[in-house]
Amino acid sequence: MIDLLKQIMLDNQADDFPMGRPRLVDITPVPGKATVCIGPRRSGKSTYLFQRIGGLLERGVSRENILYLNFFDDRLNSLQHEGLASVLDAYFSLYPQKKSAETVYCFFDEIQVVPGWEPFIDRLMRTEKCEVYITGSSAQMLSREIATQMRGRALSWELFPFSFREFLSFHDQSTAGPLTTKRQLLTRQAFDKFFEAGGFPEVAGLSHQLRIKIHQEYWGAMLFRDLVERHDIAHPRAVADLGHWLIDNSASLYTVNRLTGHLRAIGHRVSKSSVADYLNWFEDALFLFTVRVFDASLTRAKVNPKKVYCIDHGLIASVSSGILVNSGHLLENLVFVALRRLTPDIHYYKSRAGRELDFVATVHGERRLVQVCENLGNPATRKRETAGLRDAMIELNLNAGIIVVRDAATINEIEIDAGTIRVIPAWRFLLDLS
Repeated sequence: MIDLLKQIMLDNQADDFPMGRPRLVDITPVPGKATVCIGPRRSGKSTYLFQRIGGLLERGVSRENILYLNFFDDRLNSLQHEGLASVLDAYFSLYPQKKSAETVYCFFDEIQVVPGWEPFIDRLMRTEKCEVYITGSSAQMLSREIATQMRGRALSWELFPFSFREFLSFHDQSTAGPLTTKRQLLTRQAFDKFFEAGGFPEVAGLSHQLRIKIHQEYWGAMLFRDLVERHDIAHPRAVADLGHWLIDNSASLYTVNRLTGHLRAIGHRVSKSSVADYLNWFEDALFLFTVRVFDASLTRAKVNPKKVYCIDHGLIASVSSGILVNSGHLLENLVFVALRRLTPDIHYYKSRAGRELDFVATVHGERRLVQVCENLGNPATRKRETAGLRDAMIELNLNAGIIVVRDAATINEIEIDAGTIRVIPAWRFLLDLS
């Protein structure tokens, strides 16, 4: 294994990695801590590492001082049983003069597939002169347990698919300067493309059919590598059917009882506890998220129905059956992901009168109320959406709320007894959430 590792390390040092587009995410390395970048499969984590490597080379760092390994490489599968100790043995057998004398820059891609990686990184940070960068596609890499195992020697950051600003940058469209009439028109046209394509970097600019094919490959890889293989699931068909139900019902309410009943109705012998595990594993893979009702009582929040969202609205359009998903649900999913980039503290709200608000999000200590609707042209729709927002404003003692719509060109304000509701076009809402 040592000889194979040495060959892979040398090959990687000789490669010219693709740099891609710089991401608008402030991932700041901190001295003495490993930089952990987590996100769903194909969201650009490897490209982020390549950009860091490129920056080091531009600063004059020798390629010999850069150690890069991708643990999705099939040749490294045996490390899952043998452990990671041989990685350092291989590197320092190549460059014994660098040990404790020069800084080694370690880049470990998808390291979560190797059991026991946490103590290895902890030892590396304690005993070697190094900077460490890690990527992974598991939400567990944000957990308190890992922070404990690494004794505070890691700092985690999330990297999602392209935001709207990053999508504009990819297409060489400026996001700076005044919003002139022409620029607004171009931005609205770009939003229509973003709404159709989604944010995964690889599919930006591809044809409709090719995009669907790649999205479906992402979904299959996530199901069978991040769930079935990682958790050794005995009934993969049940997991796949559950995943498709959740995708088809994005931005909708669910309960574990309902999901269990659905799977049993189509022939799967599953328990409620198994379904709950499957849901947790979908979330751990960072492809699906659940949102609880806003309630001071954690017990009530847990027993109430939850809402489900996907990491990317474009993926939903490519994978879903198309029967239940509509453009309103896709818009709500898009807004959720935009908020989730800023904070995990997101809930839906149900007023005492039973009216619903899509999102209560706490960002930098400030609570924001957000309702999502395709348009407010229908008086009944306008009344329903503003009533749900008004109830939340009164009951949460806030005097401002937002309704995000798709088909508006400008920002409008609605004055009500509870305060001011701003009606904001989706493209502008996304730009404002920098």
